Amino acid sequence: MSEAGSEHKKRASLSPQPRRKAPRLAAGRARALGLPTRGTTNANRLRRVDRWLLATQLPRLRDSPRPLVVDLGYGASAVTTLELVERLGPEVEGLEVVGLEIDPERVAAVAADRDPPRVDFRVGGFELAGLQPLLVRAFNVLRQYDEESAARAWDTMRAGLAPGGLVVEGTCDEWGRRAAWVALDADGPLTLTLSVRVSDIDRPSDLAERLPKALIHHNVPGQPVHDFLQAFDAAWATAAGMSAFGPRQRWVAAVEALAEQGWPLVGSSRRWRHGEVTVRWSAVAPVQPPPGQTERSGRAAP
Repeated sequence: MSEAGSEHKKRASLSPQPRRKAPRLAAGRARALGLPTRGTTNANRLRRVDRWLLATQLPRLRDSPRPLVVDLGYGASAVTTLELVERLGPEVEGLEVVGLEIDPERVAAVAADRDPPRVDFRVGGFELAGLQPLLVRAFNVLRQYDEESAARAWDTMRAGLAPGGLVVEGTCDEWGRRAAWVALDADGPLTLTLSVRVSDIDRPSDLAERLPKALIHHNVPGQPVHDFLQAFDAAWATAAGMSAFGPRQRWVAAVEALAEQGWPLVGSSRRWRHGEVTVRWSAVAPVQPPPGQTERSGRAAP
């Protein structure tokens, strides 16, 4: 592993550009890009990522003359979008939140919740409806895509950001107890964050099922994200004695061990007590297997 001081300067390259043609434009305006999600949502489901946004992104929003946030793919109800407004609104003067859904019926269904410019709902997809937001929260929208399509969605969202903007793309379980997300700016992915109700897991690698699409199929021997989770599990096992003080203390001890091993962790250690850890993307980004080997087995291909 490279030294942490140099790792953060590196950017992981995104997947190769697709061979298929780019989406065509509808007459007079860009067509909303993407596919409808299942629409599954629950109150407080996205609390973990929202708390991370409050802890890390307020300066970005407060320093902007127009703190515009897009909640992409809010689902069958507006509840998580409205919660985002409630959490960020008191902290950011002039906050605007726009929920985007590719399904016009879902937009029509939440018309009563509109209160522009504070909160609004529109038809839109990965093209972000041309809004140029400073922050995009895109949760549970890319799991239905293949990896190549998900990479294109990343590219499209990043291209639609305002200068200095950030995309936060990830997944969580239906109750918001296990979550993982990637933060991306205009140049590419920056970090991976894992967040969990620690009493809900047997080991950190239980979160593997919630890895974003860009990583979930690379959690195999020989890939950096697999190495990271294996190191985390080993540190967790070593910290078993801390369980007497509660699962959070065991989590903190395991994360401290990761930092001591040289994993390039990001952010304040105060976040660790919330069952959270953030690592630089360069430490977990997928790598190509050596020639003549299959990624899954690590053995020579027939």
